[in-house]
Amino acid sequence: MGQEERDRVVATLPGEVTYEEMAMPEGDSHQEPKTLAREALRGYFKRRGRKAYVVAELPVYYPGERRFAPDLLVVLDVENHRRKKWLVSHEGHGLDWVMEIHVGGDRKKDAEFNVRRYARLGIPEYFIFDGGRLTLEGYRLATPDARVYTRMESRNGRFVSEVLGLELQVEGEDVRFWAGNAPLLVSEEFIERLEDQTMSLQRRAQEESRRADEEARRADEEARRAEEESRRANEAERRSKELEAELARLKKSQG
Repeated sequence: MGQEERDRVVATLPGEVTYEEMAMPEGDSHQEPKTLAREALRGYFKRRGRKAYVVAELPVYYPGERRFAPDLLVVLDVENHRRKKWLVSHEGHGLDWVMEIHVGGDRKKDAEFNVRRYARLGIPEYFIFDGGRLTLEGYRLATPDARVYTRMESRNGRFVSEVLGLELQVEGEDVRFWAGNAPLLVSEEFIERLEDQTMSLQRRAQEESRRADEEARRADEEARRAEEESRRANEAERRSKELEAELARLKKSQG
């Protein structure tokens, strides 16, 4: 099959998930963690200058497998352009990292079926965030050739993703990613932090201005006090000289 014919075949594959394939809508508890995680990861790789394709609910085609659309997936070191589908045979690369978000209902699809399926497909890491229980599970292929996952153990509530080079933990109702001791922030958090820093700088500037005004007032007060003391000293000296002159005149008149 030539490249032109191959491209035509790829183009004919559906790029939308059908209603039958979609899970029951689960509202913000499903959508928000997914959106925040996607934004955090996209921002992280962009700042590092590393190519990474981070997307949600993209139809994925593995050879000989029924298509599926993970809640969130990452493929490293590939061009980050918009796609309608991920066809492994066409892209030449399978998925590197997957996260599914479960909120309600039967957990078997995410916690049992997908654990077996993603391991069989050779996806190196798979995470499940349970938005109802607020728990996180992580699975990893012990070796590139392994086709059964090893369940990860958390350390102080965090899971280490060797694929992403990050740590994950449940924070509130979402998943927080960490690069060492630094949390990955989304744009809203960046804005809030910048606003807090701006307010802090403004308060500091106002405090410094108040202190400068207070120091200037004190300096003016000291200058006025010094000037008053100098005037009094001059007045005392003048009065002393007058008294000395008066005394000298009295002595002269008596002599």
